[in-house]
Amino acid sequence: MNIGIIGFGKMGHVRAEAIKRSGRGQVKRVFDNNIQVDFENYSVAATHLDIINDPSLDAIFVCTPIFLNKEMTIAGLKNGKHVFCEKPPALNAKDIMEIREIEAASGNKLMYGFNHRHHTSIKYMKNLISSGEYGEVIWMRGRYGKSVDANFFETWRAKKQFAGGGILFDQGIHMVDLFLYFGGEFDQISSFVSNNYWKADIEDNVFAILKNSQTGMTASLHSTMTQWRHLFSLEVFLSRGYMTLNGLRTSSQTYGDEILSIAKNRTTAPAATWEDEEKITYHEDKSWRSEVDHFFDAIEQDKEISIGNSGDALNVMQTIEAIYDGDPSYER
Repeated sequence: MNIGIIGFGKMGHVRAEAIKRSGRGQVKRVFDNNIQVDFENYSVAATHLDIINDPSLDAIFVCTPIFLNKEMTIAGLKNGKHVFCEKPPALNAKDIMEIREIEAASGNKLMYGFNHRHHTSIKYMKNLISSGEYGEVIWMRGRYGKSVDANFFETWRAKKQFAGGGILFDQGIHMVDLFLYFGGEFDQISSFVSNNYWKADIEDNVFAILKNSQTGMTASLHSTMTQWRHLFSLEVFLSRGYMTLNGLRTSSQTYGDEILSIAKNRTTAPAATWEDEEKITYHEDKSWRSEVDHFFDAIEQDKEISIGNSGDALNVMQTIEAIYDGDPSYER
């Protein structure tokens, strides 16, 4: 397949490398506002429209700042392109509903980059949950945090009109997506959203409790940019066991080793001990290749996007908005 990439910063390069490694597509043209000449053996388009309107391209990857995602996605679909778009998918859920209508009319494939679902550890956890061997999900706890410095606030990510929100929108959205992936939807949400430290126009901390009133399944989330160190931790406790994932294998290596611990529970004393746990360490991040393969499979075999489709995008955006609304004192 012939591919065009709009937005050729860090994520554009990551996607280009994953496409190259897959051997299933060629990046024919790229565009970024900061690129004026051909470089790195890529043909540079003069504008994003040159990529969207290029009849020789089968698909486009949208790796732009968030406020441009909707515009680029719609233009791609309307011009007969399959579209892969980074997360967050748009600025709000209403935008996603509009995109879904255009997607349905176009007949083309649309996939969103909820990358964490493609980590090998997450796939394994999902399979265990689906197998029923460990029972039903009772509760989940997710912590996702990073450190930023004052220079961060000079970037587009720190400006609400361009980024849509702060740490919840930028990073916490991955954890919310995993809650939905593992446990289903939530209809009761309470939260505290604050910018007490950085005092910017985006939030720097979010504490949220989410509940499914029918099943009683509950999840707690802390999304933060005052962690002072990068941290990822996801715990899933089920009726017959548990699994905890600490650390995340990334290109930056800032989240530490990706280690999954799994054990069955005990209904009688003594409780499970650390020695009872099975520990699996993941030394390689295969998520980027997995995403590209999933997208290409859907195109080549004309099948539905099952991970990261527009329905998933709508669910996560509606949940994110409910978390913001869960704190009436926070003005978004």
